[in-house]
Amino acid sequence: MEFPSRQAPSRPEMSRLLSSNGEDGPSRGGFAVARMALWSVCYFAFYFGQQIAELLAPLLLVIGLGWAVLPHLIQAITTSASTADPQARDVMNHVVGSIPQQLTISGHVLTPTSLIFDGFLLMALAAIGATLSALAARNM
Repeated sequence: MEFPSRQAPSRPEMSRLLSSNGEDGPSRGGFAVARMALWSVCYFAFYFGQQIAELLAPLLLVIGLGWAVLPHLIQAITTSASTADPQARDVMNHVVGSIPQQLTISGHVLTPTSLIFDGFLLMALAAIGATLSALAARNM
C-alpha cells in the first residue's frame, strides 16, 4: 500500500492558512497592529499588577504575623522572668501594654488580622495576574 506524498504549502498559502480570514490588504495590517497593541497593554497591566502583588504580599504577611505574635512572645518572656525580678516584670508588662491593637492611618484601620488577610488577597491577585498575563501573551 502506498501513501500519497504531501508537500508543505507554499509561503503565500501558509500565511493564508495562519490568518483568521482570507483578507489581505492594509485594513488587515491595521487590525493586526491594533490587536497587538491592545494585548500588549493588557499584558503590561496584568504583569505589573502581578509584580506589585508579589512584592507586597510577603511584606504584609510578615508584618501582620509579627504584630500578632509579638505581644504573646513578650508575655511569655514576662511570665518566665516574673520570679527573677519584679521590676523587669513591670517593664515588660508596660511594653506589652504599649503595643497597639490597631493603627489608624489616614482613616484606614490596620490590625494584624487585616494585614494577614490583605497579604493573602495580594497572593491571590498575583496568581490572577499571572494567569491573565499568560492569556494575554498567548493572544498577542
